[in-house]
Amino acid sequence: MMLGWSILPWAAALVVALSLAAAVVAARAKERSVWAMALAALAVVVMSGFIAQLWIALDRPPMRTMGETRLWYSFCLLCAGLFTYARWRYRWILSFSTLMATVFLAINCFKPEIHDSTLMPALQSAWFVPHVAVYMFSYALLGCALLLALWGLCRKGAEVDDAIEQLLYGGVAFFTVGMLSGALWAKQAWGYHWSWDPKEAWAAATWMIYLGAIHLRLHRPDCRRVFRWVVVVGFCALQMCWWGVNYLPNVERSVHTYNINN
Repeated sequence: MMLGWSILPWAAALVVALSLAAAVVAARAKERSVWAMALAALAVVVMSGFIAQLWIALDRPPMRTMGETRLWYSFCLLCAGLFTYARWRYRWILSFSTLMATVFLAINCFKPEIHDSTLMPALQSAWFVPHVAVYMFSYALLGCALLLALWGLCRKGAEVDDAIEQLLYGGVAFFTVGMLSGALWAKQAWGYHWSWDPKEAWAAATWMIYLGAIHLRLHRPDCRRVFRWVVVVGFCALQMCWWGVNYLPNVERSVHTYNINN
């Protein structure tokens, strides 16, 4: 069972090397580079191959623990970085997405974990995989929106708001699907759609902050810095929703306590 995890350092090294090469090529190219996109796409293929073999080795979807969701987040970050570069041609975006993915992969490499091949009853649901998958992709798109917002805040005159807006549309759409699928899953598992569990409460708060950012962009397009700061605040709330709630008092009473495994 642990064979899948044993090759993580090698897979991570290859993914980081390919992503870093793509970032360097993109940074040096004056126009959108086909080679950069090819290298970035190859990194995505390698990462997806590792996740696929881990899925087979564990005999379950590798989405139960924080360590496993870090893998998915790294994968989605690479996808989102590639998409953003291909769509808007920001030469630096691959550097930032590579850096963030590398951090999450490094945490998993330097913090070995023991994984149970079984899933607790609440996770043995058809909603399990789509719920986690759409959330991870949402987090990646919103992560790229954060990078663009920080870039815009640091670089006066940077024209990034249109790209941020498009990323927010995608990220919030997937986040909404994640919340809806979670509500349907909760009804199946516990008999109710919503309980204002700490994780659910923070998900609702995060969703409202991002909706506020979209509203601000649509109705006050001149408030660029405020818009970018709201995106930053939204991503901070997102981190609280993802893993910060694990450190709240009385978290053991949460119906989401199966997520606190590191």
